[in-house]
Amino acid sequence: MQQMNPLKKNPRTRISSPIPQKPDWMKINIKFSLEDNVENVRNLLSNQRLNTVCESASCPNLHHCWSRKTATFMIGGDICPKRCTYCDIAFGKPLPLDEKEPLRVAESAKELNLKYVVITAVNRDDLADSGAGHFARTIKEIRNFLPQCKIEVLIPDFKANDSNLKILFDAAPDVINHNIETVKRLTKSIAPGKSYKDSLLTLQKSANAGFVTKSGIILGMGETLDEVKEALTDLANCGVTIATIGQYLQPTPTHHQVAEYVKPHVFEELKIFAIEAGIKKVASGPLVRSSYHADEFIE
Repeated sequence: MQQMNPLKKNPRTRISSPIPQKPDWMKINIKFSLEDNVENVRNLLSNQRLNTVCESASCPNLHHCWSRKTATFMIGGDICPKRCTYCDIAFGKPLPLDEKEPLRVAESAKELNLKYVVITAVNRDDLADSGAGHFARTIKEIRNFLPQCKIEVLIPDFKANDSNLKILFDAAPDVINHNIETVKRLTKSIAPGKSYKDSLLTLQKSANAGFVTKSGIILGMGETLDEVKEALTDLANCGVTIATIGQYLQPTPTHHQVAEYVKPHVFEELKIFAIEAGIKKVASGPLVRSSYHADEFIE
């Protein structure tokens, strides 16, 4: 893996160095059929005025997941106050919380007859509880509508604040997921509002509280192989049970540039390393994303 100089100025400044050409293993073959549920899911979410990270973050697996009637709900709005250079979610001042949103998420989950729901959110450090209460209310509503449904939350770091985390812990999700996204050295340059230390602390506190804990990292942003292994070791030491490792895809020319398309055999090497480091389940591959087949992994 190459090493790339991190951005130092405007995080959305176009980089002039050549962009690596997308290799064959990154090309997605989408097969349409009369049984596809994509439009049904899209229409339902639109009618309920709900956001998904699938669309907001331009996930390459959207068609595959939606055709299986699965989606990752994104609560708290679709505007994030943190301008991470790799992320395609809109940047700006978030709107006030929609207090009826948790109910609409639960109603949609019931209409889709989901057995596994993933709930994520934009960063809401503008709120006193960093949005933990909104997560808790959403979990409660889903439990009311679908008592047997498994619930995974993909959370911001909540500043690793004990009070904020307790609100979430008391709501008792089945899985707590928080992505470190990248290696320690690159965190400040590609995610200026994130703290590598707080991310690890949030994961450690979640694991110590007895939760199945999950995290993910994306490759190809300028990290080295040794740095990735260091990050995976950090996750294992924090008690992380499940890890996802995927390839970074540059959303637009003004986002952080892809430094490298990591070869499939490297993903396999990292999967073996992570398991040997103590992480029990690892999904590692170019098209792996944090919520991809999340239901199968928890099984």
